[in-house]
Amino acid sequence: MRTIALFTCVIVAGFSVGAYAATEIVHQQGRAFSAESITIKKGAAVTFLNDDTVPHNIMSASKGNEFNLGSQAPGTSTDVSFKEPGDVQVICAIHPRMKMMVKVTD
Repeated sequence: MRTIALFTCVIVAGFSVGAYAATEIVHQQGRAFSAESITIKKGAAVTFLNDDTVPHNIMSASKGNEFNLGSQAPGTSTDVSFKEPGDVQVICAIHPRMKMMVKVTD
C-alpha cells in the first residue's frame, strides 16, 4: 500500500512538471544556486527547489520583480513568476554568497 502511494506521488509530480514545461527549475544545493544566470520570457515562472540540507530564504528587491519566499525548508519548492523585463538579482537572505541573475525578456 505504501509503495502504491509513493508511486502515485511520483506520477503526480511528473505531470506537474510536464504541465509547466516553460518553467525553469533552479536548484539550491551546497549553499549555492544551480545556475549563475538564466534567461526567461516575461510572465514565465522559475521554480526554486531546495535540494539542500539547510533552509534558504530566496528573495529579490529588483524593481518590478520583488519577492521574498521566507524560510524555505529542505525538500520544498516555490514558483515565482517574473512580470517585468530586465535583470533581476536573486539572493538568499541567509547565505550572502548565494547570488544569481534572472534575465527577463519581452
